[in-house]
Amino acid sequence: MKAKDIAELLDEPACTHNKKSKSGCAKPKPGASAGGCAFDGAQIALLPIVDVAHIVHGPIACAGSSWDNRGTRSSGPTLYRIGMTTDLTEQDIVMGRGEKRLFHSIKQAIEDYNPPAVFIYNTCVPALVGDDIGAVCKAAEEKWGVPVVPVDAAGFYGTKNLGNRIAGESMVKYVIGSREPDPLPEHTKKLPYKIHDVNLVGEYNIAGEFWHVLPLLDELGIRVLCTLSGDARFREVQTMHRAEVNMMVCSKAMINVARKLNESYGTPWFEGSFYGITDTSKALRDFARVINDPDLTQRTEALIEREEARIRQELIPWKERLAGKRVLLYTGGVKSWSVISAMQDLGMVVVATGTSKSTEEDKERIRQLMGEDTKMIEGGSPKELLDIVKEYRADILIAGGRSMYTAIKARLPFLDINQEREFGYAGYQGMLELVRQLALTLESPVWEQAKRGSPWRSTGKSQLASVAAAG
Repeated sequence: MKAKDIAELLDEPACTHNKKSKSGCAKPKPGASAGGCAFDGAQIALLPIVDVAHIVHGPIACAGSSWDNRGTRSSGPTLYRIGMTTDLTEQDIVMGRGEKRLFHSIKQAIEDYNPPAVFIYNTCVPALVGDDIGAVCKAAEEKWGVPVVPVDAAGFYGTKNLGNRIAGESMVKYVIGSREPDPLPEHTKKLPYKIHDVNLVGEYNIAGEFWHVLPLLDELGIRVLCTLSGDARFREVQTMHRAEVNMMVCSKAMINVARKLNESYGTPWFEGSFYGITDTSKALRDFARVINDPDLTQRTEALIEREEARIRQELIPWKERLAGKRVLLYTGGVKSWSVISAMQDLGMVVVATGTSKSTEEDKERIRQLMGEDTKMIEGGSPKELLDIVKEYRADILIAGGRSMYTAIKARLPFLDINQEREFGYAGYQGMLELVRQLALTLESPVWEQAKRGSPWRSTGKSQLASVAAAG
């Protein structure tokens, strides 16, 4: 990828901070890729396209622990869970065999798995030695008649977020618009309302949570052409240009996709979240508002009224157990504000939230929810988190898996909110799962035991006190 292409992705016109200062995204500082490099960002953004063969072109270490390395779920194909790599060795690099190995890897993937497409992820080593993955992909596609998509996101290009955008750019350039959507089934023609097509961008179906939301959209007559990329199929990504509206779920990941679809096809887009009752209802209303179908608006309001009444009734016993509990939220992106809304729906108090991966829009939403003086955490070192826990008297830390051991060492209840988790929290039904996990975590007897002093020390002190009293 050329330097000017990377600069264009960093200089994203749809970002609020760029509209204000024309400064573009901040350049990565040394060590910034420790939280995920551009290759990592590109791969995790596209891996949930479940029927594609994903090949990592580089040394074996770049493939990492590749089996099921993201908590996304599939309703069918499992090819995305198989880690494929060209496994470049020093000898391959010295002898210039990288492109040849890549070509044969594509051949093996097509012959063994017959995928509808193959994605090739470039990494640092082949990018540095000058392997032309674009030319190899083109030659392989001509030979076998299967789309082979280059994703040129070498790790040294920048941060994980840049990799997300590079992945989106590859979809816009090579995939979206290459096929028309399937015709609607015959039975839909007899429905008393019109079917509307939409996309969700930046929705990854972590722990299958989008399946809590999909039945609601089906009931409203909203057909999801594609979720980029949770539980997606290659043929669905090809049709994204025909949607009536795009919902941007994670603004920092692929906002360039929503913008370019708007520029090229006139597709309007909005940003929303399915975490919490309030935000789920708002997202459904926004679909109806942008589509501008009065009948859809009426049916949406009826569905929201029914579902909110049901879920609020079911939450009553849980809210009594959780109300007033103080939460330290350390995550980023859309979750930095959408989970706040979910906590507030439960009567819980969010004392501070992390913003290291949040956009200016995310931070503005946080201020609207928590006030101008809210505590925002940029760094998030273990010491900083524990100082905030102590200062604000937090009862629980909700964060990603990396912070789990920080919480355990502090004997503080911890709930995983990022992609490693096993439970889906989206939609009205996901709210019930969230409160259940919060209650189980906070009320676990292990914390009472952990906060007690060591039994041998307390026993020793009582014996000494008895001896002193007798003497």
